[in-house]
Amino acid sequence: MTEHSPVDQNPTAPLPASSTRTAAGPGVVAAFAPPPADRPRRRYAVAGTGHRAGMYVAALTGDHADVGEIVAWLDPNPARVDYYDAQVGTALGRGEPAGLPRYTPDALERMIGEQRVDTVVVTSVDRTHADLVDRSLRAGADVVVEKPLTTDADGCRRITRAVADTGNDLVMTFNYRYAPRNSALRQVIADGAIGQVTGVHFEWVLDTMHGADYFRRWHREKSNSGGLLVHKASHHFDLVNWWLDDVPERVYASGGLRFYGDANAAARGLGPRPARGTGAGADPFALDLRDDPRLEALYLRAERHDGYLRDQDPFAPGVTIEDNMSVLVDYRRGATLSYSLNAHGPWEGYRVSVNGTLGRAELSVVERGHIRLDGDGNIDLDPSASAGPGAADPVRPAGDRLVLQRHWGRAEEVAIPDGIGGHGGGDAILLMDVFRRDLRLHADPLGRAAGHLDGVRAVAVGIAANESLRTGHPVRVADLALGTPLTGDDAPRTGAAARV
Repeated sequence: MTEHSPVDQNPTAPLPASSTRTAAGPGVVAAFAPPPADRPRRRYAVAGTGHRAGMYVAALTGDHADVGEIVAWLDPNPARVDYYDAQVGTALGRGEPAGLPRYTPDALERMIGEQRVDTVVVTSVDRTHADLVDRSLRAGADVVVEKPLTTDADGCRRITRAVADTGNDLVMTFNYRYAPRNSALRQVIADGAIGQVTGVHFEWVLDTMHGADYFRRWHREKSNSGGLLVHKASHHFDLVNWWLDDVPERVYASGGLRFYGDANAAARGLGPRPARGTGAGADPFALDLRDDPRLEALYLRAERHDGYLRDQDPFAPGVTIEDNMSVLVDYRRGATLSYSLNAHGPWEGYRVSVNGTLGRAELSVVERGHIRLDGDGNIDLDPSASAGPGAADPVRPAGDRLVLQRHWGRAEEVAIPDGIGGHGGGDAILLMDVFRRDLRLHADPLGRAAGHLDGVRAVAVGIAANESLRTGHPVRVADLALGTPLTGDDAPRTGAAARV
């Protein structure tokens, strides 16, 4: 496969050039053998038919339809199932919905049995992951699960027990590992170019288009998402764990809700605000679901079935997550991570500095230099807007740069090849390992494929950080009793990470 279909992405997230690119740079995409002609396609069920499910539906009806097929839906909302079922019908050339069997979450085991499901793809609300993963594994299916693996220590224990009891496979979809810029930094560290790592500084900035979105939807309640330290930052903590090939041991966190939420709005004198964005009129913090066909179909037309509002005002009452977070993490082999996440920046991107005994590596990424407003003063969801006259930002242009500097030497730039798809060009590359990993011709020297242990390691930092926020004290990860040792030498590596 040399050409790939563009991969769907949340419309409030930055749209990099990779989101529409169909060919990657040299060496980015691994070589895969064609599937044997007599091998049946793997049977997948999708559990959770919100926006994120679109990436997997598109993959299994497009680039990876030769190795897998969707055979069932699991979701309590029939309108969202209708949306994807129609997409599958179109992909199959039927001119009508596919009519795939649909089930509600209480019938998960029956679905797996009746439809002979090989793998359940879990893209549901974070708080439901542990239940769906555990039950799927015990019902005899493998699992592909979106980050985060789960939201709390109980969920980790439940999942690790199910993996140990069943021996079934669990794949974590950490797509940021596959972004070429992040892979390039992993290679620099693995090559020993900066020596032994002594510390990492990692700053992530979400702008007021993408960042605010976490305060409009179910993520705004910590009981649903674990807060951004689990839901969003599990991506980032996984990157550091993977870059360092190390495990976190102690965590201290500080932070709070300082921008979004009703109390902050009142303190800044924002005055009365509409309860939701659709129909609210000119407001840079309002999201009108009618402006994006996917959001309108998946959420606005689905409200009558469950009452879920996708476009709540980020300053409405009920926000229980933080928007400013700082975390210190001590790693087993001695490195320290200082991490910060801000969810109301004027631009979006991240900066990583890795210090070592021989030098320093710096990765700088601007995913969106500024937020573009339309003529009415609303956030502009039109992807083509970024290509219009004056859209380029001369001061903060979108792009990425990796710089390596050894002691007593000049800085040198490390080339970053092109990726394909969203999330830094990593989505489409990830999907190849998700659906074709048994056809890989060569093992991945960067070890990007992730299993359940990688998922536990990533959420361990966020879970410990949440406990530190609650108590005001440092938290030892071992004290969380997550159900498995995090170190690779005394914990069995199962699933994707062991097989690729």
